[in-house]
Amino acid sequence: MFYNQVGNVALGSRLRMLSEKITEDAKQIYSLYGVNLKPKWFPVFYVLSQSEGKSITVIAKIIGHSHPSVSKIVREMAKEGIVMETSDKEDGRKNIVQLTAKGQRIAVKIEDQYLDVNFAVEEALAQTKNNLWKAMDEFEFLLDRKSLLKRVQDQKKIREMKNVSVVPYESKYRSGFKKLNEDWIKKYFKIEEADSKALDHPKEYILDKGGDIFIALYNGNLVGVCALLKMDHPDYDYELAKMAVSDEAKGKGIGWLLGEAVVKKAKSLNARNVYLESNTKLTPAISLYHKLGFKKVAGPPTPYERCNIQMELKF
Repeated sequence: MFYNQVGNVALGSRLRMLSEKITEDAKQIYSLYGVNLKPKWFPVFYVLSQSEGKSITVIAKIIGHSHPSVSKIVREMAKEGIVMETSDKEDGRKNIVQLTAKGQRIAVKIEDQYLDVNFAVEEALAQTKNNLWKAMDEFEFLLDRKSLLKRVQDQKKIREMKNVSVVPYESKYRSGFKKLNEDWIKKYFKIEEADSKALDHPKEYILDKGGDIFIALYNGNLVGVCALLKMDHPDYDYELAKMAVSDEAKGKGIGWLLGEAVVKKAKSLNARNVYLESNTKLTPAISLYHKLGFKKVAGPPTPYERCNIQMELKF
């Protein structure tokens, strides 16, 4: 079978095929019982048949459909005379959908169909090794907690991170170190004097003062940089600074790998802590720092105008 050969990547297509097969049977089942309903109308019809009228917003929330989808179904059912819309007595801006006399007759007529369909489905499920209904409940619960998109994004990041290597700074990376930092600073802020010192003279300003620079390579190409600066302060030993990742390489976990490298290096130097300065508009960066263990502090005076948050990681 094609879907067994393709495997899990065809999950959506296989579910759609199964849905189409059941929907086709459902059309004939409605015809068998002389019930004038379309399968896609059923969730809306059932909600209205079990209670008083409801707004489209409420119906959509109950059945898990979008508001436009329910609105379209209501229009189709109204055209067939099965439902009608009336103004809400308490809120004239809102319409209430309810079954017409024709819809109520269908609700009575369909009871035998409910019984037979329920028994038929139970019989089919009893003949399976794995109960599909319970499996769908479980799978939907898992996807509610973490969507399939997010799961794929995570796997993509894990796979791509394997092609990332963090290497020590060499003079050949000087221009790349400067460009990546200047690109992100200009995107959000402006180049300041403290930036120019570190970016124009990384050896003298960072390395010769006891700091370090880390370079992230993706398939051999420079895509990220970060520095560990030795601080001349009684309360802070080192500073995480000059972290930048190219736009093309974002989403591959490069910032995390660079941050880990900086923290690991600081620990190897017996640092008491690592300090950093940032701006709260850089939401992904702030989130990364929190994941690395940094916490907000009131730090020393800063040379940067753009700094509005200071953080510290204690060891």
